[in-house]
Amino acid sequence: MSLGPYTVLKTIRELSDGLRKREFTSVELTNGYLERIERLDSKLRAYITVTADDALSRAKEADERLKRGADVTPLTGVPISIKDIFCTKGVKTTCASKILSNFAPPFDSTVVKKLKHAGAVLLGKNNMDEFAMGSSTENSAFFKTLNPWDIERVPGGSSGGSAASVAASMCAASLGTDTGGSIRQPAACCGVVGLKPTYGRVSRYGIIAFASSLDQAGPLTKDVEDAAIVLSAIAGPDPHDSTSINAPVPDYAATLKAGVKGMKIGIPKEYFIEGIDPEVRAS
Repeated sequence: MSLGPYTVLKTIRELSDGLRKREFTSVELTNGYLERIERLDSKLRAYITVTADDALSRAKEADERLKRGADVTPLTGVPISIKDIFCTKGVKTTCASKILSNFAPPFDSTVVKKLKHAGAVLLGKNNMDEFAMGSSTENSAFFKTLNPWDIERVPGGSSGGSAASVAASMCAASLGTDTGGSIRQPAACCGVVGLKPTYGRVSRYGIIAFASSLDQAGPLTKDVEDAAIVLSAIAGPDPHDSTSINAPVPDYAATLKAGVKGMKIGIPKEYFIEGIDPEVRAS
């Protein structure tokens, strides 16, 4: 078994298939991403904290799980990152603020618990606009994140570190939060898929809130199928969040085959304001 030079560029689905077929191990895969982070992130600055030792430990656990063939999910052994707004037990959660620069929560947020339960490998915590207040990831208290496609441009925000880490293949996928566009806008800026789920679909427990009536956690991924895979893993009711929806979680990836024929997209007329970029209006 060996890790090919382009393996880290693959989607979750492709990586999951490779892991199940034992074409490579989760440890090899995790090392591949850690090496890429070491090589690229000194320039791009998508990560605030890289948890290399913990990631390799979880990768070993995932490999044992894959060998047994028990409790294997599409995320088992797949390395991902998360925005530094999700509480992580014993790991710094800063919200890109010096106020929280040494805060290590005593518990995991619900979505982090769900990702660990699915067997995902957490590589680290991504940079963001401080307390999610910004749309360019230039407002972090630590450093700016650069757009991997053009370092003269911003990656969007506030989940800019998450979007940049996916675009630069420094993880297979990431989690961000969206209040008024903070997943969708950086996804667009970085050329990846970003989804803000319906309010209540994903638990907010353990997310350091910007606006509790609007905040939602959601995936940033390389393609739509990967977004569906991650959403299936993190969605569902949570007794710790009274606003979460008590409804079963479907297999979102399975519904993709139906296509979008017959669906309509509504665009509020208020979006067409004076000064809108002509290319945006035409699109």
